[in-house]
Amino acid sequence: SWIATANLYSSVDFGRKWQLIHELTGFSLIPAFLCVLVADVQYVTCRAQMCTEANRNYPFHGYVDISSLVVQDDYIFIQVPTSGRATYYVSYKRDSFIQIKLPKYSLPKDLHIVSTDEKQVFAAVQEWNQNDTYNLYLSDTRGIYFTLAMENVKTTRGIGGNQMLDLYEVAGIKGMLIANKRQDNQVKTYITYNKGRDWRLLQAPAADLDGNDIHCILPFCSLHLQLQMSENPYLSGTISTKSSAPGIIVATGNIGAELSYNNVGMFISSDAGNSWRPIFEEEHNVWFLDKGGALVAVKQPSVPTRHLWVSFDEGRQWTQHSFSSVPLFVDGVLVEAGAENQIMTFFGHFSHRSEWQLIKIDYKSIFSRKCTEEDYQTWHLHNQGEPCVMGQKQIYMKRRPGNYCMLGRDYSRILSAESCICRAHDFECDYGYERRGDGNCRPAFWFNPSTVSRSCSQGQNYLNSTGYRKVVLNNCTKGVKEMYTARKQQCPNRPPKGLLLTTKDGKLTANLGSNVTFLVHLDEGDSLRTNIQLDFGDGTAVSYSNLSWTEEGIKHVYKSAGIFRVTALAENTLGYDSTTLFLHVTCPVEHVQLLAPFVVIRNKEVNITAVVLPSHSRTVTYFWWLGNNTEPVITLDGSISYTFTSEGMHTITVQVAAANSILQDTKTIAVREFFKSLLLSFSPNLDEFNPDIHEWRQDVGRVIKKALLQVSGFPFSQLLVAVFPGVPTAAELFLLPHKNQSETKKKSEEELERASDIIVSALNQNLVEFELKPGVRVIVYNTQLTLAPLVDSSPRHSSSAMLMLLSVVFLGLAVFLIYKFKRSGACRTAERIHYHHKNSPKRGLAQ
Repeated sequence: SWIATANLYSSVDFGRKWQLIHELTGFSLIPAFLCVLVADVQYVTCRAQMCTEANRNYPFHGYVDISSLVVQDDYIFIQVPTSGRATYYVSYKRDSFIQIKLPKYSLPKDLHIVSTDEKQVFAAVQEWNQNDTYNLYLSDTRGIYFTLAMENVKTTRGIGGNQMLDLYEVAGIKGMLIANKRQDNQVKTYITYNKGRDWRLLQAPAADLDGNDIHCILPFCSLHLQLQMSENPYLSGTISTKSSAPGIIVATGNIGAELSYNNVGMFISSDAGNSWRPIFEEEHNVWFLDKGGALVAVKQPSVPTRHLWVSFDEGRQWTQHSFSSVPLFVDGVLVEAGAENQIMTFFGHFSHRSEWQLIKIDYKSIFSRKCTEEDYQTWHLHNQGEPCVMGQKQIYMKRRPGNYCMLGRDYSRILSAESCICRAHDFECDYGYERRGDGNCRPAFWFNPSTVSRSCSQGQNYLNSTGYRKVVLNNCTKGVKEMYTARKQQCPNRPPKGLLLTTKDGKLTANLGSNVTFLVHLDEGDSLRTNIQLDFGDGTAVSYSNLSWTEEGIKHVYKSAGIFRVTALAENTLGYDSTTLFLHVTCPVEHVQLLAPFVVIRNKEVNITAVVLPSHSRTVTYFWWLGNNTEPVITLDGSISYTFTSEGMHTITVQVAAANSILQDTKTIAVREFFKSLLLSFSPNLDEFNPDIHEWRQDVGRVIKKALLQVSGFPFSQLLVAVFPGVPTAAELFLLPHKNQSETKKKSEEELERASDIIVSALNQNLVEFELKPGVRVIVYNTQLTLAPLVDSSPRHSSSAMLMLLSVVFLGLAVFLIYKFKRSGACRTAERIHYHHKNSPKRGLAQ
């Protein structure tokens, strides 16, 4: 049973006490064993009453598809998303999960388990190039290796919107299936007697209900059946069989070149699909009475009726019986089983507005007596005259048509079963092989039949496939069995070949400090005599004397972030093979600081840098939005060069992506033809209140700007103050020309010189000050000993001013990075930061 979104409890004292095992789970119940899907969609197994965290097992490293869990007979199936593709796993008899092997390029979009009741798995697979059809596959006994049984099986969308496969397993006869296949834009019905090894069309009836000949010649014309199972469990659906009535098939269908839903009728086969007869011209629901000894038919629910029809001769003749005085829309019929209780219950309604009506019918009176030995006859199962079906001759005992006797409790169906000599049709193609036009199985283009299992070691034996495998549950003996059966051969000594290195979760990324499990697979080579070496790429490596030591995976913990070249080497006396993967070990980004000049010269290249903490080596992606660009520039480097071509205030944004985190920082840059700047310092008491955060620097810069305005009278919009990060606190003052100036450049330069002289004079006289908080007054000083030159596009500048500015900028940055490094964790190291105007002595600075 399946239960979703509930708490899981267990009891060992018949319900007197209950123990909580897990909260908010979906789970499947297996006696004494639990498989749990927890809220974050992981697969967990544990023993009942011992489901503590220490006793839980996680077969899959990653997440699973919670809706894919199927527990059926000896099998458990589950889907695990891997690298954008669905990967399917099976557990046989509750053993370890093994990946299902479909043909290499089936690339399934969807997979449905059709049945598991005959010691193998029927699976319907919708491959990458299919939309409304599925391919039918059959597995070996363990449910691992699947081979193609039929291509392009038609699907029908049910009332609830779910896809239903047009495939029907005939009850009572092992290995017999009927399917609708789409081919050349037509849908045709096919039948198989050996589990899909061979298929053929259905022979149409020879005559219609009136006895007129039907001219329908294979393969141009055949009988086609509708194979939809009824979504109402109390209606028979369009096809019906019963295990107690082997060989009898009743179905809705049509005769012609393809399946049609027009001009349909009802057809019956008494010999397991070899021949067919029409029984009704309209659609009916048909049920089996008395273990198939009689048939009862009622019109479809869309038509009200007072009558039912009963047949005792496998549909050759029908007698009409009235069960209601008023026509009834029959919504369902319940046939109660049991030899002593022959009751049918009809339920429906007289009109769409009437209440439900229940009508019970005791049909015991229609039987005259209990069957005796003289009432039975033998029937030999065959396929178009071939008596060997699924490797044996089967003889069934059936009631003679027309005898009105009751079969009784001790009725036995199979009289005898005798094994046949094995022939080619008893064997299907093995995994990796395909049936060609001549009927022989040959390797698919993607399959290398010479590949030896990696567990094969010198001195041991392995089963070398002949390209065939016996159809599961086929009982043939001798004959060609030895020729088609896999042969035991001695393992050859080969050099290593086909070495494959993966991570357990299939990912090429891992979080710093987490356990990474590497899996090593070798297609060819002596697994017990092949040395395996694994270099993790971080200066450490391990070596194993043979492959068996690596079966559980090789675990490693990386202590630094970066991209690591992981190399595996397999070597024996005959040669070697190697393979490499590149693993991204990431640490989530916790802080990003955009470092850019506050003011830049138009048409002059500027370097912009993003500081990332913790630092990442080649595992970070940078997205830059510069100027008015709508699309980002993407780099793997934390620095970028850019040239602004227009004056004004420009916004720069950087986003940094690493692991599963994305952080962003934004700065505003003023672009001018020229400007003048001064370096500022402050009285030491300011450092005591400097928390070294961006917001504090912005607020202090605004206060300094107000203080400078009071002494200079310079326009507010042309005065900018940027405070350096770190301590001792330092800042830079920028004097900008008016953007839309009418005067000449020379006059603007003179205006900046006069404003600069006024401010420097005020600074030298300690006239610029501000109150940080009550009782704390901060004095602003001029750091430069000489007047700073005008900054423009010309190459001439004062070398002394440049040297002094460089000293202050790098001092501030060094203090900032040291401060950040102290506050970072084990994986946090600061990157070296450098930014400047090319061909300019002035250095930009961060706010």
